[in-house]
Amino acid sequence: MPDTPPDFSNAAGLSRFLSRMLESRPWLAAELARSTGAPLDADAMRAFIAARGADEAALRATLRQLRTWVLCHLAVRDLNGRAPLAEVTETMTVLAEVAIRHAHDVLREALLQRYGAPLSPTGWEQELLIIGMGKLGGRELNVSSDIDLIFIYPEDGDTGGKKVISNFEFFEKLGKQIIQALAEVTEHGQVFRVDMRLRPNGDSGPLVGSFDMLENYFITQGREWERYAWIKARVLTGERWRELEQIARPFVFRKYLDFGAINAMRDLHAQIRREVSRRDRADNVKLGPGGIREIEFIAQVFQLIRGGRDNGLQIRPTLQVLARLAERGILGADTVQQLDAAYDFLRRLEHRLQFLDDAQTHDLPAGDDDRALIARAMGYATPEAMLAELGRHRAAVSTHFDAVFGDPSEEDHSLDALWAAADDPAQATETLGELGYADPAAAAARLAAIHTGSRYRQLPQHIKSRLDALMPRVIETAAASRHADDTLARCLDLIESIAGRGAYLALLQQYPQALKRVADLVGASRWGSQYLVRHPILLDELLDDRNLEAAPDWPAFRASLAAELDAIEPDMERQLDLMREQHHAQVFRLLTQDIAGLLTVEKLADHLSELADIMVALTLPLCWRKIKIRHREAPQFAAIAYGKLGGKELGYASDLDLVFLYQDDGPEAAEVYSRLAQRTNTWLSSQTAAGILFETDLRLRPNGDAGLIACSLEAFRQYQLESAWVWEHQALTRARFAAGDPALGEAFERIRDEVLRLPRERDALRAEVLAMRHKMRDAHAGKSPLFDLKHDTGGLVDVEFLIQYLVLGYAHDHPRLTANLGNISLLRLSAELGLIPAELATACGDSYRQLRRLQHRQRLNGLASRVEANEVAATREPVIALWRQVFGE
Repeated sequence: MPDTPPDFSNAAGLSRFLSRMLESRPWLAAELARSTGAPLDADAMRAFIAARGADEAALRATLRQLRTWVLCHLAVRDLNGRAPLAEVTETMTVLAEVAIRHAHDVLREALLQRYGAPLSPTGWEQELLIIGMGKLGGRELNVSSDIDLIFIYPEDGDTGGKKVISNFEFFEKLGKQIIQALAEVTEHGQVFRVDMRLRPNGDSGPLVGSFDMLENYFITQGREWERYAWIKARVLTGERWRELEQIARPFVFRKYLDFGAINAMRDLHAQIRREVSRRDRADNVKLGPGGIREIEFIAQVFQLIRGGRDNGLQIRPTLQVLARLAERGILGADTVQQLDAAYDFLRRLEHRLQFLDDAQTHDLPAGDDDRALIARAMGYATPEAMLAELGRHRAAVSTHFDAVFGDPSEEDHSLDALWAAADDPAQATETLGELGYADPAAAAARLAAIHTGSRYRQLPQHIKSRLDALMPRVIETAAASRHADDTLARCLDLIESIAGRGAYLALLQQYPQALKRVADLVGASRWGSQYLVRHPILLDELLDDRNLEAAPDWPAFRASLAAELDAIEPDMERQLDLMREQHHAQVFRLLTQDIAGLLTVEKLADHLSELADIMVALTLPLCWRKIKIRHREAPQFAAIAYGKLGGKELGYASDLDLVFLYQDDGPEAAEVYSRLAQRTNTWLSSQTAAGILFETDLRLRPNGDAGLIACSLEAFRQYQLESAWVWEHQALTRARFAAGDPALGEAFERIRDEVLRLPRERDALRAEVLAMRHKMRDAHAGKSPLFDLKHDTGGLVDVEFLIQYLVLGYAHDHPRLTANLGNISLLRLSAELGLIPAELATACGDSYRQLRRLQHRQRLNGLASRVEANEVAATREPVIALWRQVFGE
């Protein structure tokens, strides 16, 4: 070997390939001396090609010399500790991109001269889209990698030259020539081994295909493992790559949460393990236990599960995917840290194995000398020290892999026989009684109805096997709950609703903690159970411990959802679904915290009200964009909340009472804002595949149903001052600006203050309020021997009417009463102002709080707002006493 710099000598001592190249390529040492001080980029590689001839005659020799230079450059930098893993993989990826692009351009030009351009039937010139798969697609190529490619062209047709051939023939010729230019072994070696087996139908399929062919293949024949392979697909040449991505994305990323992917990936991994075992390759750092492939599988299975609903997971590099999984709480930070460290170690070890002889190997060498060489290249004094570190990393990877892919249903369950024999209720009754069910006969009858039902018998076998594995665990988990019979019945309602959705069954089968949380939730709340049945996608929420702990960050949620909605503009259908999905998820998180006892009724109402405000606020600009004739950039428009939302006392299933106002002198304003109001109402209340956001009620607007759906601010003021009924002023005490133009919101608050502070003759006001209360009692109260928490004497409505009277009767003298503080605070303020006895105000506030708690308890269990009268006898007394004090009744 000629004289070389020390770092060259060190690297050559660790790489027989580098040593051979320096001895056999006289030009190489000078090139390396110029380049190894810094990483290589695409411009440097293109300059290398240009200096050696870029025509077809020089193509093969130039690309092979380029590869030799780049690989030796990396060997010098990497083996001397100057190149991190990211530099090595990126440089190899850039080499592949430059080589493929150069070969494509040179060879295509020659074919164009002979056959003319390939054209579509309408005359558009066609192109070959070369798709990089695997590590090339993910920008993760190793130093002796083959490259996985797929060739696709947009449309069939013919060439436009003197010698006409079909587009298929043109691109097939081009594809074959590109493969030969890269993979043929010459006296200069080869550039890359090319693997085309990932194309549709593999080796038995055509070398190239059209967009239509590919889309049809995905729909009719695409297999589960191909979804995994296409995660990393990246177009390297061709301008119509967005169209290709639109074809592939629905195949790879399902719109729903696809927990069935775990089983498919588990089966694929089992096949790989069997192949590795058969070939006795336990020392394979890629495919062996705890190897590189297992880290990739961990990252990619969550992409398959969640990528359709989370665009942020539709990325390719393994380490970036892991980082995003940690950000989302899907994997723990410690887990990702360990996987990152193992990936870096295993990939650097892989490269040192390949630098040895430029062989595409992932196996540790058998010989002691080579093992010692590899250990030294990794920075270890002995092979034993390196192998110990390797063992630690592989053990960590295996542990995390088993945590993700371990199959909880592999082991037999003690209740398998019970479910298998569920057709015989008499036999099941005894076992269910021993498990602690209060009415085992009813539970057995329900299980028998499912087991003998046509729906169960008609399930596809792969879904039926999941259900069979799950049902014994459902029976066991429900039996351990506080209200076993109710819990089992509600769990079975859920199971029946999702029985045809294998992904949801797979989630509950795969994650026992999710099943336990389902049992806890449905056992505690019938309403929650029904909500889950309506929106089973929320099962995913039960996997994230943070949902039970973290208080909502509403500003962050609003910003994140707004960005997602903007990103999918103008896809209205997806926007509607996204808002519903996100709203349901947030409500469900609050429900889990509520059932866990982490929220007061007041705090829950605050959260639900703020969530509703956000949904209305995000709806307005989306609807405004979709109005074709808009006379201004931003609407001068506002949504005013009344009722429960206005008073920030929203419950889980409360309606939204809304009034829409505008302040705009434009001649088209009335028509445009009426259209905006109607569209907003429809957006909020329409039923889509993802459900509904809110039931809405617009009857509190001026003139009710007979009035315009959007009212000008001045007309609203005039109506309130001149035409409104007393009950409408009562409703105004709970109204507030919720969303839209802040300046208009401030103007509304000024009008509200003005109206509430009008001087009123109190005797006349008292008579009006009492008449309205009597009318409501006649309509609602006393309909049952049970006490109606809302409408009966001493109930919630009495408290609300008391406060509304005090505000309307005394705000002229005490403007502080117009503040929208909430009913309990307004009672306290009224006492401070001397309008009511302080002791009675405090007691009445406590009663109001307790009545709301009881109402909330009833709603959680899907019950009417009625309780035994003796349960609230003491609670009613302060309300009745204050009513007598204020109204004399």
